[in-house]
Amino acid sequence: MRTQLLSFALLIGLASIAAAEGPSGEQIYKTLCASCHGATGEGNNKHYAQPLTGDRSVLELTEYIARTMPEDDPGKCVGEDARHVAEYIHGAFYSPIAQARIKPPRIELARLTVRQYQNSIADLIGSFRGNESWTNERGLRGEYFKSRQQKREERAIERIDPIVSFDFGEGTADSQQIKPEAFSIKWEGSVIAPDTGDYEFILLTENGAKLWVNNNRQPLIDAAVKSGKNVTERRESIRLLGGRAYPIRLEMFKSKEAKEKRASIVLKWKQPHRTDETIPQRCLLPQRLPETFILQTPFPPDDRSMGYERGTSISKDWEQATTDGAVEVAAFVNEHVKDLTGSQRDSNEHAQRLREFCSNFAERAFRRPLNEEQKAMFINKQFDEASPDIALQRVILLVLQSPRFLFPELGSVDRDSYLVASRLSLAMWDSLPDERLTKVAAAGQLATPEQVRSEATRMMDNPRARAKLREFFLQWLKVDHFADLSKDSRQFPDFNASVASDLRTSLDLFLEEIINSPTADYRQLMQSNSLYLNLNLADFYRVDMPADALSPGEPGFRKITTDSDKRAGVLTHPYLMAGFAYTASSSPIHRGVFLARSVLGRTLRPPPEAVAPLAPDLHASLTTRERVLLQTNPEACQTCHSMINPLGFTLEHFDAVGRYRRDDQNKPVDSSGSYVTRSGERKTFNDIRELADFLAKTDETHSAFVDQLFHNLIKQPIRAYGLQTPDGLRAIFAQQQFNVRQLMIEIATTAALTDQAARPQTH
Repeated sequence: MRTQLLSFALLIGLASIAAAEGPSGEQIYKTLCASCHGATGEGNNKHYAQPLTGDRSVLELTEYIARTMPEDDPGKCVGEDARHVAEYIHGAFYSPIAQARIKPPRIELARLTVRQYQNSIADLIGSFRGNESWTNERGLRGEYFKSRQQKREERAIERIDPIVSFDFGEGTADSQQIKPEAFSIKWEGSVIAPDTGDYEFILLTENGAKLWVNNNRQPLIDAAVKSGKNVTERRESIRLLGGRAYPIRLEMFKSKEAKEKRASIVLKWKQPHRTDETIPQRCLLPQRLPETFILQTPFPPDDRSMGYERGTSISKDWEQATTDGAVEVAAFVNEHVKDLTGSQRDSNEHAQRLREFCSNFAERAFRRPLNEEQKAMFINKQFDEASPDIALQRVILLVLQSPRFLFPELGSVDRDSYLVASRLSLAMWDSLPDERLTKVAAAGQLATPEQVRSEATRMMDNPRARAKLREFFLQWLKVDHFADLSKDSRQFPDFNASVASDLRTSLDLFLEEIINSPTADYRQLMQSNSLYLNLNLADFYRVDMPADALSPGEPGFRKITTDSDKRAGVLTHPYLMAGFAYTASSSPIHRGVFLARSVLGRTLRPPPEAVAPLAPDLHASLTTRERVLLQTNPEACQTCHSMINPLGFTLEHFDAVGRYRRDDQNKPVDSSGSYVTRSGERKTFNDIRELADFLAKTDETHSAFVDQLFHNLIKQPIRAYGLQTPDGLRAIFAQQQFNVRQLMIEIATTAALTDQAARPQTH
């Protein structure tokens, strides 16, 4: 009896304590929130269609709930009640970790993305053409001849020219060896295309000339008979895949019969979304590499709804594109059958050579050896039923339309070395395994992290891996949003297409410096105080260039050190500052959204409706900061702008073209800002430099960067590879002194070795 009384008293005591502490967060949620947001935050069509998910901290949720909830009676849930319900919501279903616990993410069965398809086709054909190795030497190999006859005995000079931009006047390159009346020059090597797209090649010369690009037989520009008193300009376009080098040959000749006595030549190009420029030395190689097959078939764009390209959707347009692509490849192989197979059609060995080619083609496309059943279906059956040339066409069409090519994971029940090689090559190169990786897979030497990491390290040194990393940086920085970078001509009369194009080059050079450095230090992206400028940009941004800087008109850039308190890496690069701005004024909102989403990895929902900025003319006395505060003052705006504005304000020292300024509307610029971390701590900053130092060091930005690079490389959700994978990779990133190249290697290794059980069923 006494024991029962003690137990009863204990229960009464606990109930009293609970009553004193108030209702739990779950109880409050069920009473005040569930009717609108659903029992588990799933939302409902009547009140809130969007699920109650996000990445705000408990402190931010507490403040928001206390200020705005319940919607019909704001202020009813405040203080400890607001904190309790915020903690419950955050832990039960709101946070990314809670969401992953409720519905564990899966690795989705995916097809090749458009980029992966194009690269795979290029490398599949290229594997029958020879090696693509580069050296670090830059420029074109020039041969100068004493006559139009480009014979060895007529060659007077052989050298590496950094660029092709010469004005010989009425003389020659060497008047002692070459007479000005008649001579010729041949430049050979390869040209590197930084981005995928249409390139316009431009020849400026009053003399005869021919230009070949990625085609050794047909000139892209044939101006052999063009000669006159005035410099003649010829332009032609060609599509190139980014991150690759293409054979190029340029021939110029002057004859005795020509009326024009002067001789000059300039080789320019217009890159995608850029202006004309002399092809710079960094994009020229003295080695002549094999031609690259560039697929011309248009494909529908990949899904980007998750923030990265992924091949998880199939449409009729995509299926038709794969059919058209296969037909295009088959036609190309048929036209170049001798070059690719080494076989003459009238040869006795023609049938056997084509059969061997088809077998190799299928194995390389499927990323593994054919089994007996596959040999019978894809090879033997076709050659048994048709002539060798028809069989060749059939095999190519069957292979390239096979799910084994289009869906890299199909047909793989267990993780073997060939599957690891396929995953690794897609992660590092967006393409097929090369010959070395295939041999390593055949030897079974991709079974351990050390073995895979070793191959990934080798692949990292290939230009294609660096090109993929560069492409990630450009997506991370949202550069694709800046297609038309124009400014108010009254306020910025000197800002033109040339300045915009040079700004993009400046950004490219800064990113390439990080990518090519052995340390590849992520922190330098935030903390560097250097810029790459040429005379055009130096003049526009009023920066003193060294006395030995190149003359105007040349494509040379110099690395210039700026004041450490004014610049902070890519965050303040004038190209980004101009891009995240209006035509006549800065935009703290665009800049704040960039910092929140890209750099900090925070989730921001789009505004319920498009809102035009307040016109500066209507508030002529207000600074940009004051106008933004006025416009976003309503409570409905503060849900997101309480984070966006304080981040964007730290960049207010930079105007609409990225120039540093101290005043706005005759008032001192206020660049102070703040940020509430995911743990609920409020950080304050006087300017972008203080924010940049914080961003370079905090785990939040490191985690966001790891997540976004993973998604870009692997094109799958990171937590599908294990709920602890993000934290594990972030820890490795820190251990490796934030080396971005090493992080890329580690991500590729992790994804390549993920057990098949974690992947989608493929049989």
